[in-house]
Amino acid sequence: MTDITAVSRGSGRNPVAPGAGRTVASAVPRSLVARLARGVNAAAGAETVRTIAPLTGEPLAELPQSTPADVERAYRLARQAQRDWAAQPVRRRAAVLLRFHDLLLRRQDEALDLIQAETGKSRLHAFDEILSVAMAARYYGRRAPGQLRDHRRNGALPVLTHTVEARRPKGVVGQISPWNFPLELSVGDALPAFAAGNAVVNKPDTQTALTALWARELLVEAGLPAELWQVVVGDGPVVGPEVVERADYVSFTGSTRTGREVAQRAAARLVGASLELGGKNAMLVLSDADLDQAAAGAVRACFSSAGQLCVSVERLFVHRSVADAFLARFAERTRAMRLGTGLAYGADMGSLASAGQLEVVTRHVEEAVKAGATVLAGGQARPDVGPFFFEPTILDGVTPEMAVCAEETFGPVVSVYRFDTEEEAVAAANSTPYGLNSSVWTRNTRHGARLAARLRTGTVNINEGYAAAYGSVASPMGGMGDSGLGRRHGTEGILRYTEAQTIATQRIMPIRPAFGLDEQAFAAVLTGGLRALKAMGFK
Repeated sequence: MTDITAVSRGSGRNPVAPGAGRTVASAVPRSLVARLARGVNAAAGAETVRTIAPLTGEPLAELPQSTPADVERAYRLARQAQRDWAAQPVRRRAAVLLRFHDLLLRRQDEALDLIQAETGKSRLHAFDEILSVAMAARYYGRRAPGQLRDHRRNGALPVLTHTVEARRPKGVVGQISPWNFPLELSVGDALPAFAAGNAVVNKPDTQTALTALWARELLVEAGLPAELWQVVVGDGPVVGPEVVERADYVSFTGSTRTGREVAQRAAARLVGASLELGGKNAMLVLSDADLDQAAAGAVRACFSSAGQLCVSVERLFVHRSVADAFLARFAERTRAMRLGTGLAYGADMGSLASAGQLEVVTRHVEEAVKAGATVLAGGQARPDVGPFFFEPTILDGVTPEMAVCAEETFGPVVSVYRFDTEEEAVAAANSTPYGLNSSVWTRNTRHGARLAARLRTGTVNINEGYAAAYGSVASPMGGMGDSGLGRRHGTEGILRYTEAQTIATQRIMPIRPAFGLDEQAFAAVLTGGLRALKAMGFK
């Protein structure tokens, strides 16, 4: 068995996957950038901002910047388009999603190139977004008509009251989407909004706006009215509040700090909001876990998209009896991960997305090591591969005073902790204001399910890191505590974009004394009726 205490910082560097030959410049030519940029709602001659390719640090795109006046115009156009769209039958709206599903799978290489170019992630991790969006498109394309149809409800008085619950679109949804999953968190969240009869004004992160603009083009090709999805691009503090201030509903994915500000602005206008925010997600390896499977799963859970997922695992709790054996396997797999810049399959992990992300990751690791933590794998930047690369890193001996212990790193760094009892592990996993995702590894899945019920997170995966729950698009996904409000996916994921309307028709007699009954007799009749309804099992 490998002695994990013998593994020290700098005892090996992650290998580099061979390049694929294609460059970002050839995959994302200027002609494509110019075409997509025309989809931004910005005035002619608007100021522009330059984005870069994280894989290489080279310039990627020049994008026009929207102003508050542009946001106002975007909402005006969206509202005009929304009225006609809402009047279309739900099945006709849902059919657009199904056509989009087919187009996305057929032309996925275009999306993969853009996602890699804008985020720096590996191609396999970019493909995760294709999967997520395609599954959501199929799900809502098939299910939306049933989810949005009128539902007969029990009326105030059986037979005499006919009651229907209807669903009406909110109107125009203001959507603010982040850079880390630019396809899934833009169009993936917009699809149910469109199916429900809404328009969307989307502010993607500037760094990854091309991916959102490409998705908009594809959805228009699938039959979505072009003005129904408006895209504005600009500095968050300038454009973001304008998007929130005009929305009939707000969909936000991002940091907890910004999410609180969005929630306050929406609440001041009595407008609803769904917020998917940060996480400090935990993975629990129980004493009976299959250690090889758990080690492979930990690599996926911690280092997919270079750890830049809200659902990524950053805290790893391992039963003391199997800790050394598990960590030896996990560290070996982690040190073998291939870093790569190629626009092709083959690399196990790509780059961080920006200099800012690299600074946070570097600071968390260096401060922890200086305070006594041990690096079991990784622990260093890799400028020889690309400007923002950092090796997948495992830290042992992390203590509460270290920033990496409680703050969200949002990078390829996981801290390891040992536990003796499951009660101790559950308490430690729950000892955070966040509550987004968690993972349990055990051979006894029934026991795992019982333990999962004690974890305070919106999703729990048994014998998987995050993909099993996130990919179950028929079930809701979202956070508890500081990880947000509301849910995407499932019925909740589409009904959040609707208003419930109850339509009740009273027949034969009013709900007041009638047919010669005085008030006392009326009260006596209804009292007897209520008792009879309960006795007969009416709900």
